Amino acid sequence: MRTPSGIDCPHFYGDYFRGRSIEECRLLKAAGQTWSPDLCKTCPVPGIARANACEHLQLKPVIGRPLSAMFMRRVQISAYCAKTRRNVKEPHIGCGECHPLPPIFDTSS
Repeated sequence: MRTPSGIDCPHFYGDYFRGRSIEECRLLKAAGQTWSPDLCKTCPVPGIARANACEHLQLKPVIGRPLSAMFMRRVQISAYCAKTRRNVKEPHIGCGECHPLPPIFDTSS
């Protein structure tokens, strides 16, 4: 569903039926974090969802203020692969074992 910032996100939910105005981020809600529409502008989750469609990737969001309290709140993501049972350093790419490159891209020969 499209977020208030205009980006499609699989975790955003909006109910506008018959005058309702319910909006929430279900990823943040499941983690016990409070959501506000300004968080969608800088959230990395839509980009991760577009780049990596692995069903084993589990995202854990944390709302924080990077570097200083003067900056606006941002969603920070840590990722975990349920198949390999380890933390993922770069969620956009994945763990590297769930979806190996096809043999046509192999440059070893």
